[in-house]
Amino acid sequence: MLLKNLTSVSLLNTKKSFRSKDEVITYLIKQLMAEGKLHSEEEFYQAVMDRESLSPTGFEGGLAIPHGKSSAVKEAVFAVATLEKPIGDWESIDPNNQVELVILLAIPKEEEGSTHLSLLSELVTRLSNEEYKKNLLHAQTNQELYDRLDQTNEAEETQPAEPVQQPNKTVLAITACPAGIAHTYMAAESLVKAGKELGIRVLVEKQGANGIEDRFTKGQLQEADAVVFAVDVAVKDEERFKHLPKVKTSVADPLRNAKSILQKALIKAENQPKHAPATQTVEDDDHEEQKSVKTEIKDSLLTGISYIIPIIVAGGMTLAAAVFISQAFGLQEIYDTEGSWLWLLRQLGGTLLGQLMIPILAAYMAYSIADKPALGPGFAAGVAANLIGSGFLGGMLGGLLAGYFLKYLKQTVKPKGTFAGFVSFWFYPVIGTLVVGSIMLFVVGKPLAFVNEGLIEWLQGMSGANAIILGAVIGAMVSFDLGGPVNKAAYTFCIGAMASGNIVPYAVFASVKMVSAFSVTGATIIGKKYFTKQEQEVGKQTWLLGLAGITEGAIPFMINDPLRVIPSLIAGSAVAGAIVAYFDIGLNVPGAGIFSLALLQGNSLLLAASVWLGAALIGAFISMVLLILTRKYKKNDITEKKAA
Repeated sequence: MLLKNLTSVSLLNTKKSFRSKDEVITYLIKQLMAEGKLHSEEEFYQAVMDRESLSPTGFEGGLAIPHGKSSAVKEAVFAVATLEKPIGDWESIDPNNQVELVILLAIPKEEEGSTHLSLLSELVTRLSNEEYKKNLLHAQTNQELYDRLDQTNEAEETQPAEPVQQPNKTVLAITACPAGIAHTYMAAESLVKAGKELGIRVLVEKQGANGIEDRFTKGQLQEADAVVFAVDVAVKDEERFKHLPKVKTSVADPLRNAKSILQKALIKAENQPKHAPATQTVEDDDHEEQKSVKTEIKDSLLTGISYIIPIIVAGGMTLAAAVFISQAFGLQEIYDTEGSWLWLLRQLGGTLLGQLMIPILAAYMAYSIADKPALGPGFAAGVAANLIGSGFLGGMLGGLLAGYFLKYLKQTVKPKGTFAGFVSFWFYPVIGTLVVGSIMLFVVGKPLAFVNEGLIEWLQGMSGANAIILGAVIGAMVSFDLGGPVNKAAYTFCIGAMASGNIVPYAVFASVKMVSAFSVTGATIIGKKYFTKQEQEVGKQTWLLGLAGITEGAIPFMINDPLRVIPSLIAGSAVAGAIVAYFDIGLNVPGAGIFSLALLQGNSLLLAASVWLGAALIGAFISMVLLILTRKYKKNDITEKKAA
């Protein structure tokens, strides 16, 4: 690939001075706009910032490659700046990286899987050569920089290669990063380069944005002596490598310590049989590189979130559709009639949210920690969480419990010899399920039931107290765990109060159920730059779920950052609940959602509806502001720590 074909002299800059990352990116984008490469400067800037929020675009050795894929780009192009004074606070995989070479890629949306990856791969390959990178940095003029883009080290190419000993060792490697682009390819290049220097054969399978590239053949898997997992996400089809000694590390580590990583792999190959029988699992956990507990828990939560998001969206929208149809067309009787088409639609959505979501969350959290043997116990932990009514917090606890118990089992009881199959396919799942399930049901469940009963009694004791306080408490409980035991305690109290003739608590409950969903949508739209692309996509759906009184849409946000999200949602919900209770608005029909407006009771239907919906919107606004502010401060803290 000729890099000159994708840029021009006017898009190259040498020895420029900038104070920040944002200043560099803004400057280069303005150049692209001036050269007629963009439809919209603002839209492309947002695309670049969205990418920045996913993972660092700074690497090591002074390099940064920010990039954006957007329909605002007319044609694939890149701009370059070499810096007079390095920027030290650019988020990089090497915390000490001092950025002095910035390459901004602009890719049309329709070319994100082709030109984007080809160009990035080419740049990564060339920039892995220190001489090539130095030539770019030392260019004194834009024209000189342009001329050097496609220059290779001719002397190195024409000089006869020194005889190298035929490699007698083969190491396989998997590279994968969350975005599946830059780090994936740079780590692969570093490992291959280090392998050549060590005189060993290194083959790399890249599990990136285009799926699995350079997938290992059966022959390569048989011939290999060891495997390196340089990944920040779960390895796809990991069972292919069960016969090989493993080294596990982050995707960034090979950029700094590629030789050391390969040497560890060779040492393991010496101490472990090369080709174990197919029935034997050679996952020697005693020798695997261990993640910190904090990192392992974080990866586990992110894995669980990624698997439940489709369930939440599909189940929530299906249930919302059933609610809307029943209330908009007066089909409440059909909605409540067991076996009817609308009842079945309601059950489908409700089952996805109420029965499947928590087991899937728990199972894949456990899978992230202890691989496939933890799936069965993880699902069991999630089912147990449903049985004891512990909500997603119980599911998270169950997932971590299953993951770490199975990890302990794998270290303690290894599948060897005749009983290898028995251990892998019977002992792990059965013992794991019995132990984890029993802990969830009989240890966690009883205290949880006690707490639940205590909360209900506490609310009953408050029922004669100041209405504002009672409304605020109910509101806070509704959004504390989004369908968990605290939420259910509030619901049980409100239903009981309704049966006793007090219809105000349920009106509070129904209004507050919209707050979390509305606030998440608002935060991801107004504070878009503070949220990941995945969070933005989820946020687009949650307001619809809120209209149907479905709180589960906010669960991925709460799982990912509970210490900030929970207080933010509680604050707005408490205010909404207090407003509804203060105006003595009532609702004597179970249900929630926007169609409850027509069923409200108060001084007048118009006033009651206005206050009830207005309270939800005010509460959502408060929570939205807090969600944005806490996320902003979180990002600032991360930046300051990196700078320090």
